[in-house]
Amino acid sequence: MNVYIAEFIGTALLLAMGSGVVANVVLNKTKGQNSGWMVITTAWALGVFIGVVVAGPHSGAHINPAVSVGLAIVGDFDWAMVPGYILAQVLGAMLGAGISYLVYKDHFDVTEDPALKFAPFGTVPAIRNLSSNFTSEVIGTFILIIVILYSTGPVIDDGQGTPIGLGSIGALPVAFLVWVIGLSLGGTTGYAINPARDLGPRIMHQLLPIKGKGTSDWSYSWVPIIGPLLGAALAGGLFLLLGNGGLF
Repeated sequence: MNVYIAEFIGTALLLAMGSGVVANVVLNKTKGQNSGWMVITTAWALGVFIGVVVAGPHSGAHINPAVSVGLAIVGDFDWAMVPGYILAQVLGAMLGAGISYLVYKDHFDVTEDPALKFAPFGTVPAIRNLSSNFTSEVIGTFILIIVILYSTGPVIDDGQGTPIGLGSIGALPVAFLVWVIGLSLGGTTGYAINPARDLGPRIMHQLLPIKGKGTSDWSYSWVPIIGPLLGAALAGGLFLLLGNGGLF
């Protein structure tokens, strides 16, 4: 599979699950209405697992521009491929959000609150304070990227130096990582920690003919884009300083 197609499909699967669980929890008359934050964070984590399982063998399963940038900063990914990966991720996120809208269209139709109609597409801060919101996204993404950079990968040793692959189970660590970030730090902004995860669905909210949908809140959109990219850059810089700079 082409690496860009893999990123496209992996990110689409992530957003179909992530956007879908938010729709299930917040929209009217769903089976999961009002089931809460634990349901949302769990499904997002498992959505990451699904995306990584599918895309991992082909593209490395970045499914997040912040991951692509972080890996490029530390020299583990070719900068020339970063724009193509990001484009594939944003387009995949658009498709995933569109799939969740198709599945829950009847529930969008019977939901009157524009804010609830927007929730499956883009992140919104619990308290709108752009400096604090930006800081939250930087810190959440920093933790995501620094842990990924220090991860050894889905391989264990048999004690005699022979690597033993964990197969699809190797996608679990990053899923747990996203889960704990959501549970611990996600209550402020909805933890985008992924520019494509927010930008692609926000574009779809703008484009889709959702009755009574309200604004796509573009004045906030820079926070879940620039914040995660800065967090990734800081994580990459610290990794180079500590991990490759001889300070550890």
